Formats: sequence, C-alpha cells, structure tokens
Amino acid sequence: MLLLKVVLIALLTKAEQPACSLRGGPESPELSKDGDIIIGGIFSFRTGLDGVSYTFKAMPQPSKCKNLNFREFQFAQTMIFAIEEINKNTEILPGVSLGYKIYNSCSFSDILNAAMALINGQEETFTNNVCTKRSTVQAIIGHSASTPTIGIARTIGPFQIPVISHFATCACLSNRNEFPTFFRTIPSDYYQSRALAHLVKHFGWTWVGAVRGDNDYGNSGMATFEKAARQEGICIEYSEAFLATGPRDKLLKIVDTIKKSTSQVIIAFMSHIEINILVRELLLQNVTGLQWIGSESWITEKLLIKEGGYKIISGAIGFAVSNAHIAGLKDFLQKVHPSDSPDSSFLKEFWEEVFSCTLTTQGKNKYTNQCTGSESLSEINNQFTDVSDLRFSNNVYKSVYAVAYSLHNLFTCKTGQGPFANKTCGNKMKFEPWQVLHYLKIVNFTTRNGETVFFDDKGDPSARYELVNLQPNKDRIIDFVTVGYYDKSLPLGQQFVMNNVNIVWARNTEKVPKSVCSESCLPGTRKAVKQGKPVCCFDCIPCAEGAISNTTDSNDCLMCPLEYWSNAQRVQCILKDIEFLSFGEIMGIVLVIFSLAGAFVTTAVAVVFFRFRNTPIVRANNSELSFLLLFSLALCFLCSLTFIGQPSEWSCMLRHTAFGITFVLCISCVLGKTIVVLMVFRSTLPGNNMMKWFGPVQQRLTLFAFTFIQALICTLWLIISPPFPNKNMYSFKDRIILECDLGSAAAFYAVLGYIGFLAAMCFVLAFLARNLPDNFNEAKYITFSMLIFCAVWITFIPAYISSPGKYTVAVEIFAILASSFGLLFCIFAPKCYIILLKPERNTKKHLMGKTSSKSM
Repeated sequence: MLLLKVVLIALLTKAEQPACSLRGGPESPELSKDGDIIIGGIFSFRTGLDGVSYTFKAMPQPSKCKNLNFREFQFAQTMIFAIEEINKNTEILPGVSLGYKIYNSCSFSDILNAAMALINGQEETFTNNVCTKRSTVQAIIGHSASTPTIGIARTIGPFQIPVISHFATCACLSNRNEFPTFFRTIPSDYYQSRALAHLVKHFGWTWVGAVRGDNDYGNSGMATFEKAARQEGICIEYSEAFLATGPRDKLLKIVDTIKKSTSQVIIAFMSHIEINILVRELLLQNVTGLQWIGSESWITEKLLIKEGGYKIISGAIGFAVSNAHIAGLKDFLQKVHPSDSPDSSFLKEFWEEVFSCTLTTQGKNKYTNQCTGSESLSEINNQFTDVSDLRFSNNVYKSVYAVAYSLHNLFTCKTGQGPFANKTCGNKMKFEPWQVLHYLKIVNFTTRNGETVFFDDKGDPSARYELVNLQPNKDRIIDFVTVGYYDKSLPLGQQFVMNNVNIVWARNTEKVPKSVCSESCLPGTRKAVKQGKPVCCFDCIPCAEGAISNTTDSNDCLMCPLEYWSNAQRVQCILKDIEFLSFGEIMGIVLVIFSLAGAFVTTAVAVVFFRFRNTPIVRANNSELSFLLLFSLALCFLCSLTFIGQPSEWSCMLRHTAFGITFVLCISCVLGKTIVVLMVFRSTLPGNNMMKWFGPVQQRLTLFAFTFIQALICTLWLIISPPFPNKNMYSFKDRIILECDLGSAAAFYAVLGYIGFLAAMCFVLAFLARNLPDNFNEAKYITFSMLIFCAVWITFIPAYISSPGKYTVAVEIFAILASSFGLLFCIFAPKCYIILLKPERNTKKHLMGKTSSKSM
C-alpha cells in the first residue's frame, strides 16, 4: 500500500524522483542507541488518532495522536533496561554490545512505516537502481495490539526477521504458514478463551452476554470463546462489537442491548481502551450491578477504576498473565530524563505532562511554568513509575532476553557442531536474520525470577494465567486479588485451580450471581428446549412413568430396567410390586372360605345321603352316581385352592389338569344321571327293555371313558407344553404379575371345549327329559343346573380375557365355585329338603305317584 501511494503521488505531481526512492522523507526512531547488534522496537506512546483524509496528491504526513500512553512508554523503557542489563552482563554476549531503535507509531500506516524503516534504515534514496540493503535489525519487539502486529508480521515475514510481541494475543498469529517468523511471550487467546468458557461453566452460568473489540483481538478471541462455550452448554444472549474510534451510535446501541438483556454476566473481550470507553458510558447511564468477566487485556487496568469506574466493574473476575518483579527497573524508570534522549520529542512532551511545566520557551506552550530540569520522577507515582503491576512489561523484558540468548547461542556455536548445512555455524561477523530465527525457535532459558522461557512450534509460550478478582476495600479502592490459576501444561482436571480466597462479586456480595435463561430442572424432570430459543432456554417436563432422572438439568430421562419402576418423584427406580392371588389378602381369604364351605356342604350332603341311603328318594336317584357326583364336586371345590398362592411348577400343572379332570368327572356323572332318567322312563313303556343296555357296569364304563379322554388330553398337554410359572411384565407397567403361563393355549381350550361339549350334551338330554311324568323328575333340576353351569362358563371366557392381573385367576376360581355350587344346590338341595324337612314325601308311593306334566 505504501509503494502504491508513492507511485500515485509521483504520477500526480509529476515530480522528478531519484532512480530509487523508499519514501518521501526520513523516519527517525523516537529512542535509539548504537551497538554491534540492533534490536528494533515499535510501541504506541500516544492514543486517540485524529481523522486523516488522503488526497493522493502529496506525501501523507505522519498521523497525529492526541493522548499520551504512559504504559506503552514503560514498555519501551523496559526494553531499554533489559538491553542495558544484558550489555553489563559478562555471561551473555560477552564483547558484543546491543543497541536499539524504538519507534513511536500510532496509526496503522505509521506502524508499517516504522517496520520498514527498521529493516531498511533511514536513508531516503539509494545510488543504485535496486532498493535493497542488509537489514539493520536482527529482531523487532512489538506491537502491543494484535491487528498492528499482524501487519508487522506479514510485512517482515519475507525478510526472515523475528518479530516478538509482548501483548498481541490473537490466536490467528499462531498460524505458522502465515506468520513463520512471529513469536510472543504472552499466551495465545486460544487458551484464554477456552479457560474463560471453563470459568463460566465452573460458576454455573449458562446465559451470558458478550462484548468485544471489533478487531482481530476481539473477534478472534470471542469466536474461540463462543465455540468453547457451546461445547460447555453455555448460551450467549447477545454478542456485540465496537471500535474505540467507531461512531458513538454503535456504543449507545450496545449499552441499550445490555440494559434490555436478562443475562447478569458479561464477557468482555476487548482492549483496555475500548472497555474504558464502554465503562464510562455505562457509568453515565447508571448501568450497574452486572458481573463482568474480563480478558487479560483490561482486567488489571487501574485506569478503569478511576472516576467512578469501580462502580461498574467492581467484583469483575478474569484471567491475567502472571505478575512479576523486575529488580532494578523502578530505579531505572525514576532516572529517565529528557537529557538522555535530546532528539526525543515524546520524552519532552512526557516530561511536560508529568510535571505540568514547559521545557521550551519558543512557540505556543500548554503550560506557563518553566521546567527547571531538576524535577525527579522518584517523586511521581503514575502509570509509568508504578512497578506493582509488571505483567506486560515483564513480557517485554523476556522478549529482549530471548533475542539475547538466541544471539548468544549463535555466537558460541562450535565449528563442526552447528545446526546448519554440514553442521556449520553462522558467520559471527556477518550472520543473517534467518539464522537468529533458527536459534530463537529453540531458545530455552530461565529468568532471574525462576521463570522458564521457551516457544512451542507455533511460537507461543506455555499458557498460564492468574484468576484475578477486583475487590473493593474500605477506602473505595479496588484491590486486584488473585483467587485462582489456570495452567495448560498441567494434566486435564488439574489445569484450573481455585485458591481458598473469597471472591467478591458484583454489588459487593459474596454470593455467586445467577445467570440462566431458565431455572434448573430438578431431578425427576427433563429439559425440553423452547421452540425458537437457544438450548439454554427450556421447560422442565416430568419424566414419564417408568423413567427417572436423578440429576439436575437432565436432557433425557432414563428408562428403568425391566423389573423396576419409577417412584412417585421419578428420581429412583424401585422394584416393581409382585402381584398374585395370595392366601393372605381379603380376596384370597374369601375365595378359600367359599371353597372350603363348598367342600364342607358337599361332604354334609354326602353324609345325609349316606345316612338315608336306603330311603326311596336316595335309591330312586342312583345312589352310586350321586355319591360319585358329590365326590367330584368336593374335588371341584378343593381344586380351586390350587389357583391361590404364588405360582410354582407343580401348582401350575396341577391347577389346570385337576380342574379339567374333576369337572369332566362331575359332568360325566350328571350326564350319566340324565341318561339313567331317560332310560328309566323309556323302560316303563310296553315292550321296552333299554335299561339292560345301561346298567351299572355300562354307567361306570361311560364315566371312565369320558374322564379318560380328558385325562388323555391333560397328559398330552403336560408332556408337550405344560403350564409353567411366568413373570408377566407387559400387562402392567408398574407391577409384575406372577401367573401360570398356559404353555399350550390350544390344549387349555381343548380341555375347556371338552367340558363344554359334555355340558351341552347333558343340557340337551336333560331338557328333553324335563317333562317326563313323575312327582320327582330329576331331569328338571339337571336342566336348571346345566343352564347355570353353561351360563357361568360362557360369561367366564370374556371375563377371563379382560380381567387384569390376579383378577384373571379370581374370575377362574369364581367360575369353578359358581358352577360347582350351581350343580350342588340345583341337584341335591331339593332331595335334602325332602329328606330332612319333608320325610312324609320320602316314600315310594309318593315318588311313583303320577302328576300332570308341567312345562319348565
């Protein structure tokens, strides 16, 4: 760009130019000293650039800056102090003196001009036609800002001259492809940005605002922070940027955004100049009480706390490079005097500003008092003479020593052991910058403070920060208290360490402020992101049944294992309730009582029949079948007990087979009695002798045949696929049903179907015989009992299928008891009534008496 300006000026002015010209006028360093080897320096002793417009009709004049920057001047003097200290040290570069050329540049173009002046010298023109010459410096220290440093590194890079920055932290400068000659003694923002994200996560803040400088430092650092923040689950409500030289409207917009935001924590990634402008505006609008998280550029800046700024940033925390003590620097700074550098215009201006006097009598002066020259900086305490915070000055100090040790290693190289081609060393009388660059890459030394200095393959030092808290004291003065450390060189999990020091937060409280978009979801709930909102803004949804969350802010609920279920609070998986029809519960007790009652009544009936076995009514109703029927009914009542209790292998096999066989025996007896009734009445007809074909033997064979078929079905069932105990975990979500799996459903329905077939056949035959003439026609009662029996078992099927859990077993028991009681009462109750209460009717004459038939 500079060469383009020169060409344009030459064309427009049509001025005669020499054969080769580098610039329109010489550029002199602000501070300089000759030496065998020159180290360059570029600092900005002034800030606040005045607007300059370029006409391209004349050589642009150096930019004018309004304000003095005492801190930058301290950096420059620290560089001079280090060089002087090295020159006095006989162990480093013995016999070789170091000199310096330090430029004071404010604008970006002036900084690049200074960089070109350092490598080309001060000559305005050359006599030959080639604008080249040997570099006058072997390394350049500076600049303090990332953007100017990027320009310097890009410009100087092709010349293989090392550039070492003490303050430029942009992670972009670690790119060795773009900046192969760049080094720095301050850690890259890559580590700081990630450390800041870790810090925000550590204190539980998930909803933060962000402001940054609209330059390489702010944009690069914030981009890395935002990426790391997303990985940590942190959301950024807003991210605003502005420049110190930008329009005020932009600043007001940022302040308005901060006022309207809901986040209570602000991440500020900007220089001390930009944060100072923002703080003053916030103070003007009384925007206080926010928790500030700062970058190393401003967190230890003392100017911020002046003029009420402490009201805004009190309680701020942030990472800062480690502080250090440089022995002898304070005395050196206090001895600085304009007479040391008579040609330095800045030093004169600095002296006049500090002591409010004037050194010259010519021209228009700002102050009326005349400087005597006897003033002493030892009586002054300002940012220049203050050595309590030498974090960045120490980086300048280390940068100079890094160059010195690299040169020392180059000079002490032994022939045949060199690092270059054929193990050669550099020419000590005429060495090249690229050779210094080589030694700088591998330099490794320890300062007097015990700090090890080296550069990694990207030109960066080891990343180590102090966590600083701005704590107000009783005098309304901010103390910079170290409350923790971050050291990237330590193992994971040990890199971030908090001291046992109480942190003072915004609003002068010791309670950690809360900054979240949504309150934390308690255990038992999960987060559900609000539509159109960041992931940190969510609703808390209770976990579904069978799922739990036992941590705060769970993203998902965990399903309980198959045999477990969630408790009422959905925070713990507990064993599911085991359900089966037990003897101890009320329903089980009631069913047992009815079962035993049925068996008892059946036995009582059998006793009555046995007691009156010779009476006509007992003899007339086939006493053998009656006793066998009573026996089978007693078994039916008792088999229902096998359905109660925890299922086991034997109970599962017994309950269904015993039920099937006893009921077939029971129905077979009823069927036999029905057939006997039909045969008896048929045999009374003239010439009919059917009873001889259905005598006692045939009756027994019939019962055996019907029962054997059911026994055969049950036997095959038990052999092929028997019933077995099973944990039913699917019918109900919250409990486990202990039940008997049928094994073979077809066998079960075959057993029921066979019982139903016999019952239907018995019902049909009894229905046909219901109107046979006699005072005591048993077919009527059999018909009614079969009607009840069939009704019970027809309704049993849908009830069995639809009943849940243990009620399925209860329905089956109820069907067994109901059908058994139906048979018992319908068939035997009328007989017992006559035997016990109407003995006069228990005669053969009465039983044989003819009555008119009645329809059922």
